[in-house]
Amino acid sequence: MGVLTWIIVGVIAGFLAKLAVPGTRDEPSGFLGTMLLGVVGAVIGGWIWNLLLNRPGANGLDLGSVFVAFVGSIVVIGVLRLFDRQTLTY
Repeated sequence: MGVLTWIIVGVIAGFLAKLAVPGTRDEPSGFLGTMLLGVVGAVIGGWIWNLLLNRPGANGLDLGSVFVAFVGSIVVIGVLRLFDRQTLTY
């Protein structure tokens, strides 16, 4: 998948993940943060997808890739919140 495709899928998946997870709409990450969240989510989601189903994950500009990146983005949001809560506790 080309870099431009990763960015497009990342923006879509990051935006959808921020809409789906409560409390993330108010976080001031901006366009670049949303894009980065989606691209990292696509990588994580593709890795999880390949590990569980032994199939390629996010590999093009299609609905399946956006779904895999969306799931990965939600995982990334969860991990970021976990670390954020730990740093606030100490």
